Amino acid sequence: MAEGLNLGLSKMAEATNTPVYFQLSHLSRWHVESDAINQALAMVIEAQSRLPMAKFWGGGVIASSDGQFFPAARQGEAINLINAKYGSEPGLKAYTHVSDQFGPFTTQNILATVSEAPYILDGLLMNNAGRKITEQYTDTGGFTDHVFAATSLLGIPFVPHIRDRPSKRLYLFDPASAPDELRSLIGGKIRDGFIVQNWPGVLRSAATMVTIVMPPSQLLKKFAAYPRQHELAVALREIGRVEHTLFTIEWILDADMQRRAQIGLNKGEAHHALENALRIERQDEIRDRTAEGQHYRMVGLNLLAAIIIYWNTKHLGQAVAARRRAGLSCAPDLLAHISPLGWAHILLTGEYRLRGQTGECCEVIIPIVNTPLLPQLTRLDCSSRMSAASSSRAATHPAC
Repeated sequence: MAEGLNLGLSKMAEATNTPVYFQLSHLSRWHVESDAINQALAMVIEAQSRLPMAKFWGGGVIASSDGQFFPAARQGEAINLINAKYGSEPGLKAYTHVSDQFGPFTTQNILATVSEAPYILDGLLMNNAGRKITEQYTDTGGFTDHVFAATSLLGIPFVPHIRDRPSKRLYLFDPASAPDELRSLIGGKIRDGFIVQNWPGVLRSAATMVTIVMPPSQLLKKFAAYPRQHELAVALREIGRVEHTLFTIEWILDADMQRRAQIGLNKGEAHHALENALRIERQDEIRDRTAEGQHYRMVGLNLLAAIIIYWNTKHLGQAVAARRRAGLSCAPDLLAHISPLGWAHILLTGEYRLRGQTGECCEVIIPIVNTPLLPQLTRLDCSSRMSAASSSRAATHPAC
């Protein structure tokens, strides 16, 4: 919570009733590490995917990815850079993969000025949840010919939502055979000789990615750095052009694919809104000066968002079950449009009181009232209990 809410350890110690700063500092220094946080995140994502309500949103096999910019107070040793797209302040980006069940199963810090495209495969290949993905959505920032080639070789359907699509060019093995109506869209000829000549190297590159001998993003960045000199990089680019051309034709003809991609990207944007709402302190700035500190800040925020999504999914399912017991209809096609990304019912500020010595969460749920609308739930949670008056006011907020 200290990392996710952007409070820091000292302020979190002041806002809680039991731990002191030295206890939190000891835990942070000796027990909070990347492997532990990744394992905790995987447990939360797996538990959320098993909840009955999550089945209405998907099977956890479709994902979208996008970068989110976080301003930093200063540049420091973490090499925070200024990206004019986000203003004149330095910052960093967190690149997050979100499943069709709304679970943010991985996130990684990247520089604010670098391309997001190479990091797509890191999220899909370097954790168990990502390896289950059968269709991946992204926006224009995640699209390159090399990514098209890599996802095709690895058998991952890649569906980027590319803006300004009419300006993109198609590539053919024989441009002279193109119809006259399409001549203006043809960008050139596929150099199949490079593909045939470097095919063994292409297969070795794919094997390197899938076995995580090195992070896929590092390999793709090396290929992108010298495409004109390296024949293997050129061969991958030519494969990507073939896949990009085939995808463009399929995209134009398949309206359902366009709709699915837009829905997937909207889930990612809604997840960004939740994370923006959780960063309540320090004027929304990431003030850690080291890359390690910023990493823990981002993964802590992602873990806290995943826990909230689990909570909302669980109690939305209880609300649906209560309606069905009362004989009220809950059409599955309508439940598919309910989101667990709401936070209006969560009290983010106040005193955080931790109860229970066994690690179990103590919770009280306001009784569900049978109404024509979805029931309203209120949590008087174990981590943020305020005065009775504040809690009663919170009871008016819906859980979805």
